[in-house]
Amino acid sequence: MNRIGDLFHDQTRRTGHHDRIADLDRFAELGLTALRYPVLWERTDPDGTGDFDWTWTDERLTRIRALGMRPIAGLLHHGSGPRSTDLLDDHFAEKFAAYARAAAQRYPWVADWTPINEPLTTARFSALYGHWYPHAADEPRFWQALLNQIDATRLAMREIRAVRPDARLVQTEDLGRTYSTRAVAHQADFDNARRWMTWDLLEGRVTPGHPLWRRLEGFGFGERLRAIADDPCPPDLMGVNHYLTSDRFLDHRTDDYPAERVGGNEFMAFADVEAVRAVLPAPGGLEGVLDEAWARYGRPLAVTESHNGCTREEQVRWIREAWEAAERLRGRGVDVRAVTAWALLGTCDWNSLLTRHVGHYEVGAFDVRSDPPRPTALAAELKRLAAGTEAQPGTSGSGWWRRDIRLQFKPVFRTVESPEPRPEWSAPKASPRPLLIVGATGTLGKALARACEWRGLAYRLTGRSELSLDDGASIARVIEACDPWAVINAAGWVRVDDAEADPAGCMAANAEGAVRLARACRERDLPMVGFSSDLVFDGRLARPYVESDTPSPLNVYGASKARAEAEILALGGQAMIVRTAAFFSPFDPYNFAAHVVRTLAAGQAFRAADDLVISPTYVPDLVNTVLDLLIDGETGLRHLANDATVSWADFARQVAGALDLDPGLVQGAPAASFGWPAARPAYAALGTERGRIMQPLENAIAHYAAAVREAQFAAEAEALIDGAPAALVRVR
Repeated sequence: MNRIGDLFHDQTRRTGHHDRIADLDRFAELGLTALRYPVLWERTDPDGTGDFDWTWTDERLTRIRALGMRPIAGLLHHGSGPRSTDLLDDHFAEKFAAYARAAAQRYPWVADWTPINEPLTTARFSALYGHWYPHAADEPRFWQALLNQIDATRLAMREIRAVRPDARLVQTEDLGRTYSTRAVAHQADFDNARRWMTWDLLEGRVTPGHPLWRRLEGFGFGERLRAIADDPCPPDLMGVNHYLTSDRFLDHRTDDYPAERVGGNEFMAFADVEAVRAVLPAPGGLEGVLDEAWARYGRPLAVTESHNGCTREEQVRWIREAWEAAERLRGRGVDVRAVTAWALLGTCDWNSLLTRHVGHYEVGAFDVRSDPPRPTALAAELKRLAAGTEAQPGTSGSGWWRRDIRLQFKPVFRTVESPEPRPEWSAPKASPRPLLIVGATGTLGKALARACEWRGLAYRLTGRSELSLDDGASIARVIEACDPWAVINAAGWVRVDDAEADPAGCMAANAEGAVRLARACRERDLPMVGFSSDLVFDGRLARPYVESDTPSPLNVYGASKARAEAEILALGGQAMIVRTAAFFSPFDPYNFAAHVVRTLAAGQAFRAADDLVISPTYVPDLVNTVLDLLIDGETGLRHLANDATVSWADFARQVAGALDLDPGLVQGAPAASFGWPAARPAYAALGTERGRIMQPLENAIAHYAAAVREAQFAAEAEALIDGAPAALVRVR
């Protein structure tokens, strides 16, 4: 729970957990033995009056105890306390300790405590960078905020142990390593000394001779440092929080980086980027910093935050790699006690460091956009780790941080110094079972293959000559030969108007062939995904259609899709049918948006129906969402389209505006004026009962426009090389 100005942002409420005690049962079913859990000061005593409301926490901690999980109580997590105080308050530590005493008296059976999560990181964001309250931005106040939190932790544990003498301090902190070019080595050395300060201070190590003693003494903190060193509070367990952004690289060659990545210190400017995006060989990562922490302190360790806000298989690979690193370290005698999946319910707006409340959500072990929260492949992986069973299909392979796509900037080769720990990670040796994608020539098949390439998912893309939906023998032959873990049918009839003249051909491809493939998957107990359309509806509803609405198609194409849906779902098994609509993609020159761009770029008018309402679908969003759901093991019927309800004409105007083309050239017209043989529903917007997981159309169009601009820039550069007129390339 953090504060921005006068606003408090509470992740417990934003994920809905505040009102869902049943989440605790979901957590226990994963096989968890301990749970970092909020007993937050600001929630219990928001005004700092000492009038504590324990009602919510009483109920939750009692349930956690009954479920056999051990709570690790967190009292302050990236916060600054109630409204009556902040991290720079001279009496912050005493006020916090009083709250800790009250919490311990309320819950004397709780043995494990994290009074303050990541004191160093919180001080940086609140008092050095100014992101969080109290929004200070200078070094002396940064150190003051850190020392106030260290004193608060020491006093809090004293009060807690007065109630329960054997209470354990589980002290968490973000831990990475900073690399740099030689010109910025002074800053890297400083960062690499500062990263230990939470634990160094609690251990009583910041005394004369410590690398940062003289700096802090120069700011007037000498007496406080002596007092802390004389009365230390060493952690019983050191919690290491490590992310893909934790290791940093500093480079004095600022021209090689975007302006937003360039900062500096009092001596020089330099770029500050994720080391994983620029450094060769790869940085030490989690295993490296755990090794360093063990060598430095020799205390029990735990990975207390392990999260990767990415596609599902990458999330699973990240937690699996953390687990395997912990096992390797234990094999070398390092006392690693636990690995934590953080956060179980995902996180809200961390992409802005919690500075904005815009609804950006990163999925965790559960996806809270569904009601009730839907377990993801990450939840299945946690169960697997607890039970020691085999890895789930579709998640094997190396994470992006282990592949060449990680390099976003000019690679920098570093010399590995002998004291630096060398992780023992090695790439998986076994060839993973592929994902079989049927339909090599269509928009969806190509997009799915492109997504698999980027995500490091093994796949097999087949065309009609290899696997024909009207030939059961070819279906069986390909499935037996490639032994897929799942099948996606991206093939079929797509020409809506032509289907009116050839209903038998459309039915053969979209219904009979699709069912034939689904039956082969059902016989082998294979997960299978098929695609349907908004055209299964007649448009008579006055609201967006949801999954439980009864199909009533107006044309042959819609009828073929409705028949396929019914027959495939009747087979049972692990089939998922995705209804979607109105594709647009920067990689397909024949979709509606591409026609809009070409026509308007040529200065010509573009006619579009203004009486047909749809929910457009950005294909890159669609295929990535489908792959996530498939890996999660989802089945049944789903609506997937970008969140919007627009006419075709308004959609065209939005595309035009995003690309700085003239929306005034878009001319709305009635659908009847186009002479289409196939009838269209007047209102075919797609809603959902299973959780809205596609981004809003406005964001999707922005991504589309950015991709089109990037492609245009590349084409113009190529044209200049070839000597062609750039303007001609732009129009083409």
